[in-house]
Amino acid sequence: MDISLQSGQTLGIVGESGSGKSTLARAVMRLIGSEGRIVLLGADVTDLSERKFRSHRRKVQMVFQDPYSSLNPSLTVGQSIAEPLKVHTRMSRAARRRRVEEVLDLVGLRAEFADRHPDEFSGGQRQRIAIARAIVLEPEILICDEAVSALDVSTQNQVLSLLESLRERLGLSYLFISHDLAVVRHISDSVAVMYLGEIMEEGPVDRIFESPAHPYTQVLLEAVPEPDPLLQRSTKKRVLEGDVPDPTNPPPGCSFSSRCPFAMEICRVEPAPVVEVIGGGTSRCHLHTSGPTLGGAPLAALPVIEQTPPEAGVSP
Repeated sequence: MDISLQSGQTLGIVGESGSGKSTLARAVMRLIGSEGRIVLLGADVTDLSERKFRSHRRKVQMVFQDPYSSLNPSLTVGQSIAEPLKVHTRMSRAARRRRVEEVLDLVGLRAEFADRHPDEFSGGQRQRIAIARAIVLEPEILICDEAVSALDVSTQNQVLSLLESLRERLGLSYLFISHDLAVVRHISDSVAVMYLGEIMEEGPVDRIFESPAHPYTQVLLEAVPEPDPLLQRSTKKRVLEGDVPDPTNPPPGCSFSSRCPFAMEICRVEPAPVVEVIGGGTSRCHLHTSGPTLGGAPLAALPVIEQTPPEAGVSP
């Protein structure tokens, strides 16, 4: 199943740990190899030489999860932010300094912070510095790999607001990877759900969250904690048992069949087809095409598998 990121939009990528989200991000950046095709800004970069890929690399930058380890502690903030400029441009030292001060202002930090070291800043400030370094080359695409998961809730909200503001001001497009479904719904225009390295479902964010078309998506959504403890205890949930299978030895047929509460015999034999979904997007699932009673039925209407929540559930 193909996924695409539209200009000026945010594509959220969700799934359990081990589903392949970060691997996808690294494949897009060509930090690891890929068997599929990756088209960036109209060019298939899968087989480009490193020299030819350099012009694309400056247009696609990445913000990593841990703001404490993603910045070199021996460099000042200004040196870290200026490093991409030294590699990709011929700017003078004075011009680089001006550009560093510009991007610090864009992320809400003072210019004099450029002369200080990362260990003098909080986690939220360090992530702002990492974002400044990512946008210093004026990229078109920003890959955010769990970029707010290491921050407390208040700081998360501030960084998310910053990312939304930068998207509007700079015309950025985001590939936003997160295990936090509430964050993904808040910031994304469309969502892709990954399991065992495959896209199980993709589509507009509201359709995905309000009318999921794949059992895995619904289980992920039902695993989100309910703020009201009484409602949490009284709500019947579909939960998953077992761990994600070894990606080097996936189950035959549908890769989700070994854990799916609605798996049919065909699911264990034949790969699931990709079908279009009412409301937009696609789903990779036999339920939409096979079975005399299950085929095409809305998942909300399918029987609930009652098990003990929430301890037995799998957190997305």
